[in-house]
Amino acid sequence: MAMIASACGGSPGSSSTSSRESPQVSTRSFTHDFSAMAAFKSLTAAGRGSVAVILPDVTSSTRYVELDAPDLTTAMTVAGLSAGDQIVQNAQGNDAIQLTDAEVDVTKGARVLLVDPLDSGVGAEIENYAKSHGVAVIDYDRVTLGGQRSYYVSFDNLEVGQLMGRGLANCISSWHVSKPNVLVMRGAVTDSSATIFYQGYFDDVLQPSFTTGQYRDLGITAGTWDPSTALSEFENAYTAHPDIDAALIANDETATPIISYLRSTLHVAAKTFPTTGQDATLSGLQNVLTGYQCGTVYKPIYLEAQAAVALALYLRAHRSPPSTLVNGTTKDATGHVLVPSVLLAPQWVTAANMKDTIVKDNFVPISQLCSGAYASVCAAAGIKAA
Repeated sequence: MAMIASACGGSPGSSSTSSRESPQVSTRSFTHDFSAMAAFKSLTAAGRGSVAVILPDVTSSTRYVELDAPDLTTAMTVAGLSAGDQIVQNAQGNDAIQLTDAEVDVTKGARVLLVDPLDSGVGAEIENYAKSHGVAVIDYDRVTLGGQRSYYVSFDNLEVGQLMGRGLANCISSWHVSKPNVLVMRGAVTDSSATIFYQGYFDDVLQPSFTTGQYRDLGITAGTWDPSTALSEFENAYTAHPDIDAALIANDETATPIISYLRSTLHVAAKTFPTTGQDATLSGLQNVLTGYQCGTVYKPIYLEAQAAVALALYLRAHRSPPSTLVNGTTKDATGHVLVPSVLLAPQWVTAANMKDTIVKDNFVPISQLCSGAYASVCAAAGIKAA
């Protein structure tokens, strides 16, 4: 596979400094109230220039608009970075816009770029440009294959995939699908993270069951993060194999129209057709509660945003981040390097633990989660307004 993330101690930094001069944080330091970021005010004061964030799009997941952008802004603000030194942009799914944004940000004095690349091609262009201008780059959420970034910040994507695979397997058992005919759906092949997700759910979890004949493998889709394209892929697969009765779907956004198709067109009953997702979107969570999605991978974006901003502030001040923060490496097989990485722990969320994860963190407001027809399934899961 293209890369594997692994937890480990130690990582290189931009320069050495006394532990007394910089905040000594770990991946466990960050909380939903952003209080840990206040410890970075002195480090922020020691640096110069802006921190620019360039997010990829608004279609592969609603998280970039609803969560990443505001959480990154909050983290920078609490850390004492002035509004004039904060840039948060979205490339709107366009490579040319993402590259232009990066070039303009560097021209205007950005000293660190946090880039979630649309694909490794534009990511590498951005990183080459930044390096030629002495600007540090952090890959955010997706690693740039063949790039020249300093660090990578993400949830452990291999574990994300493994959680999805195990979640589907557990659901197949608990929903009593006796001889499952499984369709495996990939995320976009241009997204390096999708490769690791696939390794986690297919290679590590599902393949052994296909090999033994416990599950029947109905094939693997080409891969996309576009919901309408994913629906077309599923419809084509269903036409070819109308006995499909389980699907490993790559995220909540692509699962939503497929589940709607299962319910409204195929009239599939609840808890009979296992599906998966990730990102804990509102529609994904509601599909979990109603028994049409086995679970979703919860990645608290406030943790990722704070870790990324913390790392950016170390680089902006030319300080070395602690090994308690940079806790792993990620293999970039194209560049033949191990990228120092901040790897955060994802969680598999079902109706049984939603109250103690999503609801506890107020990741999605109860007023939205439990609105209208979803009030009864929320109550059944022990979720109710305070």
